Amino acid sequence: MADGTLADTYVAAIQHDLADLPSGATRVGVVRKPAPWFHAAVDENVPELGPPAELLEEVRTAEEDLKMQGLCEEGAHNAAWDRADFGERYREHLEESPEAQAALEELADRLAGGESVALVCYENTEKKRCHRTILRERLESAAGD
Repeated sequence: MADGTLADTYVAAIQHDLADLPSGATRVGVVRKPAPWFHAAVDENVPELGPPAELLEEVRTAEEDLKMQGLCEEGAHNAAWDRADFGERYREHLEESPEAQAALEELADRLAGGESVALVCYENTEKKRCHRTILRERLESAAGD
């Protein structure tokens, strides 16, 4: 059986019919604490693959501080990522959390079994950095093993 396709998008793109997803892809939310309306845009949510709450809070605090200093929303978000060392810390979470490891393995198995999956969260990655990009790279790497 051929491997499934891996894609990613953000919830507003789905809501406004702007998401270019593989036909029949399962929309998998990767949000730690989804808003109630988030569930209407996805088929399932895997909170274990969302960033840890303390990391999200650290980024939010830094982002607010940077906006107060005059940075635009996207600039503040991306600078807050750097300030919090988000990428490295999220990768560590994926490596060290047994729950995240189990969720990664399950998604990798589903992809290997031919299921197409689209990772979904809130950030439009055209302007803002997002953990989905790191997660997608990790799953693509696992598929190559």
